[in-house]
Amino acid sequence: MRLLQRRRRFSLDGEALEDPIAGVANLFDASIVFIVSMMIALFMAYNMMDLLDPSSEVTMVKKNANGEMEIITKKGNEIKAAKVTDQKLSGRGERLGTAYKLPDGRIVYVPAD
Repeated sequence: MRLLQRRRRFSLDGEALEDPIAGVANLFDASIVFIVSMMIALFMAYNMMDLLDPSSEVTMVKKNANGEMEIITKKGNEIKAAKVTDQKLSGRGERLGTAYKLPDGRIVYVPAD
């Protein structure tokens, strides 16, 4: 009958020892801190800290593996995404400026006066 009873661990002075699984909670907390620090490091590595600033305006162009492009615009707390298509459009409008492609691949936009 004695073998069926739960055994409790006690130290020499009669106090119960610490739970051996108590350290798992500390591991969980450490992993959360690690994940958050990795996210902040990625934002800093890609110079995207402006995405976290609520008063900033950011425009990004994203291109996936299929070659489809998407323009992501953030103004304040509002984020808009627009897909770029190869369809030709027609209509009336005004010239806003000229874009030039440099030999090194950079594109320079010169607004019209």
